[in-house]
Amino acid sequence: MFYRECGNYKDNYASDMAIFPIPLDRWGFIFMLFLAFIVIPLFASEYFVTNIIIPFYCFALSAFGLNVLAGYAGQVSLGHAAFMAVGSYASFILYGRYGIPLIPSILGAGVISAIVGTFFGLPSLRIKGFYLAISTLASQFLIEWIIMHWQWLSGGVFGTIEAPDMFIFGGAIDTYVKKYYLVLFILVLLMTFGKNLVRGQLGRNWMAIRDVDYAAEIIGVNLYRDKLIAFSVSTFYAGVAGSLITLCYVGVANIEEFNVMVSFSLMGMIIIGGLGTVLGSFLGAGFFVTLPIAISQFLGSFMEVVPSDILANTEAIIFGGLIVFFLIVEPYGMARLWHTIKEKMRLWPFPY
Repeated sequence: MFYRECGNYKDNYASDMAIFPIPLDRWGFIFMLFLAFIVIPLFASEYFVTNIIIPFYCFALSAFGLNVLAGYAGQVSLGHAAFMAVGSYASFILYGRYGIPLIPSILGAGVISAIVGTFFGLPSLRIKGFYLAISTLASQFLIEWIIMHWQWLSGGVFGTIEAPDMFIFGGAIDTYVKKYYLVLFILVLLMTFGKNLVRGQLGRNWMAIRDVDYAAEIIGVNLYRDKLIAFSVSTFYAGVAGSLITLCYVGVANIEEFNVMVSFSLMGMIIIGGLGTVLGSFLGAGFFVTLPIAISQFLGSFMEVVPSDILANTEAIIFGGLIVFFLIVEPYGMARLWHTIKEKMRLWPFPY
């Protein structure tokens, strides 16, 4: 009976447009922040933070960028990982070679990635759908080839750049807890900005383009401008996520970390999590990061009786089967499932 809108009066426009109109939602969000800022860094193990939570945050940030483009603006992209690679190498160059402070280097890497992404978004002004998907897939292979063969940028085909020592205001970022807080701070900052961005006029323009683009143009939406802004915002988030993965998780800049399979995984994240939702970016990233680890841990107990090659294929079969099963059960993603659960809570015990 405590999850109700009854009694929560909205007497002004600000309260009607609140992100969390129901008090329980606000308290739940505060509780999640308490877990993220206090409980996890104090009580979680180094393995859990380094290998699960940090990549989960990074991929959630990148998935939100792709969700801006595909979920809100309706522009399909199959080359999102390539822009993460651009941000990865850009942050190394800005911070390691030119001595720009760490936070401006990470955000500057996002800006550079946004510039590159805007250039590759130009075909969206003329084509859409399947043809745009092929165009963005071509950008994945083109960017990979350029990075691999540009000696100054990556050191060549087999080049690998190690992450430099990180400092913020003279303090070293040399422990997993400090790296965790760095990723969490940037995640909260950018997701807060992104949430308000998609709720504003620009977000409504994107959704109008997604639904019926020619009708959106008739009512005054500038298709050319807003499509390019969607590409630039999306690739900005991808660039920041790529730099954080390299600096705080992998520790080296290697193009193999951002291959085409990562682009497909990111697309799967927003489809499983829920297109056009901020929550779906987190749920999809959590699904793709934690589920394979859980499956491998479970199957590891059978290593003595089942050959390793069969176990490896079994993991892929289970993971793919769960994706197909979930899409059949809830084709609109996990965010829609959570929304349905909340509606049931609000109507219980009188569902009429």
